[in-house]
Amino acid sequence: MLLSHRPVAEKDIQLICGFPKSDDELFFFFPKASFPLAASQLQDAIAQRSDSTVVELDGEVVAFANFYRWEAGGSCSIGNVIVSPRARGRGVGRYLVEQMTQLAFSKHLATEVRVSCFNQNLAGLLLYPKLGFQPYAIEERQNRKGERLALIHMRLRRSATEPCRPASQ
Repeated sequence: MLLSHRPVAEKDIQLICGFPKSDDELFFFFPKASFPLAASQLQDAIAQRSDSTVVELDGEVVAFANFYRWEAGGSCSIGNVIVSPRARGRGVGRYLVEQMTQLAFSKHLATEVRVSCFNQNLAGLLLYPKLGFQPYAIEERQNRKGERLALIHMRLRRSATEPCRPASQ
């Protein structure tokens, strides 16, 4: 199993749009989008965000994420995190979040990386703490059916021993 990552390309958009298999999955990935996800919705999000990244598994795109907030020397917030259903449970999400975290610390010189996860997203709730993310706030939200949800905000602070240097391009 060979994992690699790169910036998103136009050719990836339609494939990524097929990753969420239900309205609930799409809500976790992209709460403002409507199901099924249209290429134009994803393209608009990419245009407004930074560092949209895909993960390839043996040469095939299987995951996507970006930053919806990025502040040089401040914090970067990871959003639009999704893994293809066929690649779930294989370490792809871990790899993706690790790469985005490294990008935040090296390129943006962030002091912390943030991620938010809905209480019903069990995979995310189990993954993020394993990567060192700690909850710091809970916000009440509603899903598209009007049901109450908790959005759990987590952060990972740059370790004092981690070097602070720009990424080489």
